[in-house]
Amino acid sequence: MSAETRDPQSLLSHYEYLIEISQQLTSTLDLTELLRKITAGAEQLTDTEASSIMLYDSQVGALRFEVTSNLNPDQTESIIIPIEGSIAGWIFQHGEPRVIEDVTTEPSYFGQVADTVDLQTRNLLGVPMRAHDKVIGVLEALNKRDGQKFNEQDIRTLTTLASQAAIAIENARLFQQSDFIAEMVHELRTPLVALKASTSLLLRPDLPEDKREDTILTMRAETERLIRMTSEFLDLARLESGRAHLNVAPFELDKLIDECVEIVKHQAASKDVTIDMGDLDFLLKGDRAKVKQVLLNLLTNAIKYNREGGTITVTAQSSNDYDTTYTEIAVADTGLGISPEHQKNMFQKFFRVADAEGYAHGTGLGLAIARHIIEAHSGRIWLESEQGVGSTFYITLPCA
Repeated sequence: MSAETRDPQSLLSHYEYLIEISQQLTSTLDLTELLRKITAGAEQLTDTEASSIMLYDSQVGALRFEVTSNLNPDQTESIIIPIEGSIAGWIFQHGEPRVIEDVTTEPSYFGQVADTVDLQTRNLLGVPMRAHDKVIGVLEALNKRDGQKFNEQDIRTLTTLASQAAIAIENARLFQQSDFIAEMVHELRTPLVALKASTSLLLRPDLPEDKREDTILTMRAETERLIRMTSEFLDLARLESGRAHLNVAPFELDKLIDECVEIVKHQAASKDVTIDMGDLDFLLKGDRAKVKQVLLNLLTNAIKYNREGGTITVTAQSSNDYDTTYTEIAVADTGLGISPEHQKNMFQKFFRVADAEGYAHGTGLGLAIARHIIEAHSGRIWLESEQGVGSTFYITLPCA
């Protein structure tokens, strides 16, 4: 039933839902959750089968999918929508809504999405997402249900939602940025204070030569720590803002694990830790370099928090989730284990657990980065741990 022929009660419910969605958008600062709310609202309000949000990427000068309600991120991550020669590009450039009743007759229809994921788009309504007089992206509603056609009410409703959504997205980005900068400055203070103290010591003419050498070594360690921290800050900032995009391709898990073990074997040998591997003959689909970053983090943590002479076991198995086949990878150690109160914070930024000597190492960003990378692949990351027995970290990744 079109909006024009709805009874007053139905129309009232329609506007009440629009107000409810608008209130939800203004109270949500989590960007991922925000995008999901927008697409869900777009489908409901326009009575369509799917919806998608494409935001402008200034680095490539094109639009990228941020979320598509009926597809996994790994299916759309590598697709770039050009500004010239695409429907979304036209909407972005002109800042005006556009209705396409039959995409097969539209010369500017960008068919790479359908070719890549075998998605049949019949018709669509696209509107610009405008925040503070600037178009930041495009919101599309796809495939009107029950053979209906898009009408003026659909255009007005989706335009209103898109404008409110654009402002909410900009606010979420600003919040994440300011929150992250405050945390980053706080974390940088410790190594900077250590460096300042070290330089003061070196200026003392009566400093013994052995102390001078120790001070220089401390400065080198703190400098390396600063470099590592700033690199991880940049990684996390890109992931949280949505500017980090995946280079998705098939890769062999066993070969990747072999590479990772080769990198950490000297660290493992220093603690007499043995690394055992099960059957890892799986073909996965994802960003190989970023998955390698996650696995290296899990392996180095498993060594760092393990016992002298301990063991690390890496295994994998197939699992199914919502009709999608995943590979579940487990990295288990025989370390001290993690207390229940610490487990719930393990994937939070800057959280660190002390080792057997009572020292907390690293930047506390590794697992937070790992979580973002795995979730960007539509996977999950979690842990199981028992104090005095050890910990097992699990990740799931889509099969190729």
